[in-house]
Amino acid sequence: MDTQRRALVAGLAAAPALLLPSRYASAAEPLKLSHQFPAGAGADSDFRHRLSLRFADELARRSNGALKVNVYPGSSLMKVNAQFSAVRKGALDMTLVPLPYAGGEVAELNITLMPGLVTSYEQGYAWKKAEIGQALTGLLADKGVIIVTWIWQAGGTASRTVPVIAPEDVKGLKYRGGSREMDLVAKAAGATTLSIPSNEIYAAMQTGAAEAITTSSTSLISFRLQEVSKHLTSSKTGHSYWFMLEPLLMSKAVFDKLPKDQQALIMSVGAEMEKFALEGARADDVLVAQTYVKAGAQVHELTPAALARWVELARPTAWKDYAERSENCARLLKLAEKVTA
Repeated sequence: MDTQRRALVAGLAAAPALLLPSRYASAAEPLKLSHQFPAGAGADSDFRHRLSLRFADELARRSNGALKVNVYPGSSLMKVNAQFSAVRKGALDMTLVPLPYAGGEVAELNITLMPGLVTSYEQGYAWKKAEIGQALTGLLADKGVIIVTWIWQAGGTASRTVPVIAPEDVKGLKYRGGSREMDLVAKAAGATTLSIPSNEIYAAMQTGAAEAITTSSTSLISFRLQEVSKHLTSSKTGHSYWFMLEPLLMSKAVFDKLPKDQQALIMSVGAEMEKFALEGARADDVLVAQTYVKAGAQVHELTPAALARWVELARPTAWKDYAERSENCARLLKLAEKVTA
């Protein structure tokens, strides 16, 4: 009897795993997703954090808990500049990070914040299915990284001193543009350029170490630059010389170890997040102007003529420099130029 009872108990203990109403394997250790952006509270939090949480929730729900993701905002798990390298090596599972931050490690990625190359959301999101998107996806895969969600963001400029609308407005300013290529354009216009990650820009503006900051509309809000700025140039018209690819990434080493159905679920949910990302970015392009007006700053719009001058200055400086770095850089630039505004 005891032998039969032990067999019955063992069988019941195993039954839940056998009777799972999902095709997904039982849960492993949760994936870790690290990013640099503030968590905030509810709908007022940075949309990139909300996207990360939504992605995690959808994975858990659709896999019946087999795929879990723990989200670590505000560089609480890992410093931002270490994230891309850690994902490549499989030391970090996922990150949502500006790709230009990895430009020092993979020079080709500087194209993802190339001044004047992308001037609208429609043009940016068209990259995914175009040759340039296929080339970037292949490049990253070769480096050990999977693009899960394409996220484009327009940017604006906050200034302590004068409005920055046209290139000549940065002359003599201590300026942070967010990428090597943006720095080349700003230097050509007469600025002194600074390399500062987004989570350090408030302190730089507060102390005067930086006088003007160009970054995404979302970061202009999330990092509270309205508190230390007198002027804002917004991109609420949906056009800008500053568009950055800031995707949700996953370690290929980690991804490849998952069952095929879990891989497919991750990519499916990731693609669905792109609609949320676009809506969030566009909403922040409008909200940033309202936020700065409320704080007492003057808000200016980028005019078509000023946009044209930025593009005109970018071609012989940033674009040229990038194309000359390697044959692959030149090839990527040509592919990107095929996707017109």
